[in-house]
Amino acid sequence: MNTEPVKGFRDFSGEEAEKRRAIKEIIVDTFEKYGFEPAETPIIEQEEFVRGENKSDEAVSDIFKLQDKGKRNLALRYELTFQLKRLMQNKKLPYKRYQIGEVFRDEPISSNRFRQFTQCDIDVVGSTVKNEAEILALCNEIMKKVGIDPVILINNRELLNEILGDLGISKNKEQVLREIDKFEKIGEKEVITNLKKLNADKVIKALKQGESYFKKFSSYKEIISLMEYCKLYGVKVLFSPTLVRGLSYYNKNVFEIKAKNVKETLIAGGSYMFNAVQSTGVAFGLDRIAILAKINVEKNKMLVISLEQDRKAIELAQKLREKGKMVSVYYGKPSKALDYANSYGINEVIFVGEREIKEKKFKIKNMKTGKESVLKI
Repeated sequence: MNTEPVKGFRDFSGEEAEKRRAIKEIIVDTFEKYGFEPAETPIIEQEEFVRGENKSDEAVSDIFKLQDKGKRNLALRYELTFQLKRLMQNKKLPYKRYQIGEVFRDEPISSNRFRQFTQCDIDVVGSTVKNEAEILALCNEIMKKVGIDPVILINNRELLNEILGDLGISKNKEQVLREIDKFEKIGEKEVITNLKKLNADKVIKALKQGESYFKKFSSYKEIISLMEYCKLYGVKVLFSPTLVRGLSYYNKNVFEIKAKNVKETLIAGGSYMFNAVQSTGVAFGLDRIAILAKINVEKNKMLVISLEQDRKAIELAQKLREKGKMVSVYYGKPSKALDYANSYGINEVIFVGEREIKEKKFKIKNMKTGKESVLKI
C-alpha cells in the first residue's frame, strides 16, 4: 500500500506544525482586535456555486471536481471569498468576517505551490476606501509581528480599464489584463511579446509613465485616497501600475503584499461587488508566510518519568498541569526517557522514584544545559 501523500499535498508535524499554529494565533488575535468575527464554511460546495460567474478565471478552471452517490456535481472550494455570497445574507453592514481554512486547486505544483494550502481571509461586506486602509494596516501589523518586513503594492482595476479605453484597446480586455499581471513574474520583454499578439503592447509604455499621466483618469483618485488613509495608520503603500490580480471579480482597488527581496506574494486581495454590495478583502497565504516568518515557537515542555511509581507520577503531572505547564508522562527506562525527551524537544525532565516520593524532592534535569535542580512538593 502506498502511504505517501498525493502529489501537491503535505503533512505537518512537530516544530513545523507548532510554528504554523503560532502564526495562526497571531493572525486570529489581530483579526479580532480589528473587529472581525469568525466564520466556518464547507470545503465541498455545488460545482455551479464554486464556478460562479468567473468561469474563465485560471483559479476557477483549476477546481477539483467530484460527485457524490446522488450523482450531484460538486467541487472543492478554491478560495474562501465566494462563500460570502451566502454568509452575507441578512447581515448588518458593514459585515466584517474572518476565516481560516484549507483551499484546493488542481494545478501544476512547484517548490512553493501546492494543491492544498491554508488561507487566512478577512473581508468587509459594505466597504469603502476607509475599510481598505484599515485592512492594509492590519496586514502590515501582522507581518511585523511575524518578523517580515512587508512591501505593500496597490492598483485599481477601474484605472486599468480607463487606460485601455484611452488607448483604444476594446477587444480581449480580460486577456490583456491577465498578460499585464505577469509583468513581475516573467518580465517586461515577454509580456510585451504576448501583448503584441493581442495588438495591445502599447499599454506597457503607457503604464511606465509618471503620475501626471495617471492623474487624468478619474479612478486614480481612489489610489490617492487610499494612500492618504493609509498614512493615518502610519502605513506606506506603493502604487504598482502593472498589478492586476487574477480574479476577474475585482472591480476597484487591488493589493499585493510581499516581503522585501522576495518575489512570491504573501497576502493579496482587493475590492469586489457581491449581491450588489461593494466589498473588500485579502487572503493571507499561511504556507508562504510560515517559510519566511521569524518567530520563536519554543515552549517549556516537561516530561515526568515514572520509575515504577505510576500513581505518584500521574499525581505530579496533574499538579503541574493545573499550574499551566505542558506535561507528558513517560513509563519506562530512564535512558529511553531521555532519548524520548530529546526527540520531541522537551526542555525539562522530572524523575519520580521511591526515594523522591519519600523525600518529597524531585530531581529536574534541563535537557539543554544538563544542569539539575530540585522541585520540592
